[in-house]
Amino acid sequence: MHSPELLAPAGSPEALDAAIAEGADAVYLGLKSFNARMRSANFTYAQAEGALRSIHRMGRKLYVTVNTVFEDREADRIYQLLKYLAALGPDGLIVQDFGVLKMARDCFPSLKIHASTQMNIASSRGANFLSKQGLSRVVLARELSLEELREIRSRTNMEMEIFVHGALCMSASGLCLFSSFLGGKSANRGMCTQACRRLYYPREGQDAEGPGGYYFSPSDLQLLEAVPVLADLGINAFKIEGRMKSAEYVGAVVAAYRRVIDSLDGDREGAIREAQAILHRDFARKKTRFLFDGQAGVDGPAIHDWLDPEQAGGTGIPLGSVQKTRSGEAGGRLALIGAGDTVPAVGDTVRFHRADDSDRRSLKIKSLEPDRAGLWIPAPPGFEAGDPVYLIQTKAMSRRYPPVIPRELGAFRRVPGRERAPGLAPGPGAGKAAPVPGRGSRRGEAFPPGFYAAVSRIEDLYILQSIRPAKAILGYTSKTGPRLLDKGLPFGPGEMILALDPWFPEDSAKALERELPALLERGYRQFIVNNPGQISLFKPGEAALIAGPWLYTFNRWSWEFIASQGLDYTVSPLENNRQNLERTVPLERRRACFVPLFAWPPLFRIRSNLKEAYSFTFFRDGREGRFRLITGEDGSRVLPERPFSIIDKAPFLERAGFRRFILDFSGPALKKQDYRDIVEALKTGARPGARPEAQPLPDTSRFNWKDGFYHEAEGGPQGGERR
Repeated sequence: MHSPELLAPAGSPEALDAAIAEGADAVYLGLKSFNARMRSANFTYAQAEGALRSIHRMGRKLYVTVNTVFEDREADRIYQLLKYLAALGPDGLIVQDFGVLKMARDCFPSLKIHASTQMNIASSRGANFLSKQGLSRVVLARELSLEELREIRSRTNMEMEIFVHGALCMSASGLCLFSSFLGGKSANRGMCTQACRRLYYPREGQDAEGPGGYYFSPSDLQLLEAVPVLADLGINAFKIEGRMKSAEYVGAVVAAYRRVIDSLDGDREGAIREAQAILHRDFARKKTRFLFDGQAGVDGPAIHDWLDPEQAGGTGIPLGSVQKTRSGEAGGRLALIGAGDTVPAVGDTVRFHRADDSDRRSLKIKSLEPDRAGLWIPAPPGFEAGDPVYLIQTKAMSRRYPPVIPRELGAFRRVPGRERAPGLAPGPGAGKAAPVPGRGSRRGEAFPPGFYAAVSRIEDLYILQSIRPAKAILGYTSKTGPRLLDKGLPFGPGEMILALDPWFPEDSAKALERELPALLERGYRQFIVNNPGQISLFKPGEAALIAGPWLYTFNRWSWEFIASQGLDYTVSPLENNRQNLERTVPLERRRACFVPLFAWPPLFRIRSNLKEAYSFTFFRDGREGRFRLITGEDGSRVLPERPFSIIDKAPFLERAGFRRFILDFSGPALKKQDYRDIVEALKTGARPGARPEAQPLPDTSRFNWKDGFYHEAEGGPQGGERR
């Protein structure tokens, strides 16, 4: 019987101890930089080296997460980290950025690389593409069903790892821009502020406001009962999420899954019952199988199985709300909570939430004072009547595990050095104009200089006629795809670029495999690819390909990797900033870079049609953010109400050598005059004699263009939309 690897999170030394003691086959941890959980404790270099030695002596494995994108100015630090890890010898690196992949493959070939779930791999094409690049394992997207997993397994020999337990993201894996949009704290940089867990207020129209709810806070994944069928399927590794969780939580979850895995050749049902009892009080959110049993979207209750607006964004057992507060005899604040089914004790840990979701604080109870109306407990400052309180850990849960990391760390002295990353020579064809591919095509350049206009509906193409873009970009979906073979469209195949969706599951891959020959024959030979699996759809030379923003070319190393796959043109990621764009794209390659000047960034891309669950379109958070929900058969998106715009920066960008710009209208429906006004703003700023600093479009956002990503060490922006 195939026994899958049980992989546990180690966000702290205590969690590492619990994971190993309860039977994890492997653990994954992050160091102090470049990992997707920068808010967890993480490990010093000496601790990581000591842990690795102990774990290998036990016959277990240790993986290190380097699963964030890096800016070009950080290339030296990434190189130093990879060189250190190559000397250390972990069992694998979990990677998202193609730049990290290329640097590791070129400079440190001994490193074994796993594809992070942030790479958004949901198809066998994606897995096989990465396998050809030398990766040994793929952590698949969490939005997949059992049938999709079965089909992927039948079409790839690559090792497959899936999440089986823990917190879920609202947005599809690797496709969340919400936290980054709110203040540069990018989920792709390990700084996620969990926008999905916030309290939001629906607005019907622009004025009437509904009651607040946690409309985008999913329940926690639990596939305990599915472990036997997944093991029979041949899944290689079962991953537990939770590098932000306590040692007690990690220990309990590992023990439960260990019990089931060890009984695969025996009493499976009995083992599952015992494991369920272990998880009964894990202090997490309610549990869901998410989309494992198939897609939700048409049936409202099916969605509410994993998405409950009444469920607070935090975790723990509800203790009720604060009734009133007063000063304590020894100073500090006390809060009165009602006497409910669960009564906390001295030594337990509770978390206070502000009713408007603006703050959360945890503390350990050092004293209790009974009252006729309930119980007085210590309270953090700033919390008042009406604020909910949760029990998140009990003293009885505390358990001491044997330490994995040696107490004396003096022998572990390896640290990253100060070497410079080697230079990169541009690959063949870098910066050259891509010719129009295919026999019978007109001579010339596939992507001439100018502005390109993107839309998501066939109907919008007719509006683009009046603004005359260099070419039209059309989002390729289940609705637009069949219409492309019609005659009489306002743009011919040679005048259009088809943008493929970043969410690329097995059914989408099979559909494109069927439809692509007819599209190529019709003359559609220009595509924007947004998922690694889409690159392998095309034979060399049969189409001109652009690397879309969702391939995250934030540094020269990632750009060179993309260019090595035959994609000479790249769209700058929406999260990018001016300084990094200039560093990443040298002068000789700027003609090969498309810069988005206007867009509604999709903050969440959700693999479910939420139309039947939620009737609202507009909503706000508890601060100043205003957003809209767009639903449809291809899923749902959350957009900001204020679009991103740097149209006024077009003259500067042209002077800097950039020649291709994108106006992305594929957000909410617009009037014809809106298109004209936006294009006129671009053309006015670009006219000879225009002022060097044209005026920004009113009621728009700069996203990260000016301030860039948040950097803790540099005291970066603390949040909020910035000009």
